[in-house]
Amino acid sequence: MLNCLKIIFSITGISLAVYGLITRDFQLNYLMILFLGFFMFTLGIQEFQKQQTVYGWFLMGVSIFSIYVSVQSFVLI
Repeated sequence: MLNCLKIIFSITGISLAVYGLITRDFQLNYLMILFLGFFMFTLGIQEFQKQQTVYGWFLMGVSIFSIYVSVQSFVLI
C-alpha cells in the first residue's frame, strides 16, 4: 500500500514540476510541494517500519515543514 502511495505522490509531484518548467507557469508550485511532502511522509513511515528512527524522524520533519509551506502559500493566494 505504501509503495503504491509513494509512486502516486512522486509521479504527481514530478509531473507538476515538469509542467511548470515547460510552460513557465509556476502557479501550481504549492501543489508540487504538497505532493512531494506527502511522498516524504510515506518514506518516513517506511523508515520507521525498517526500525531506522533517526532517518524516519528527519523525513517526518521535512515533510511536515514542506506541507506547512504548501498550505501557507495556498492560503496567501
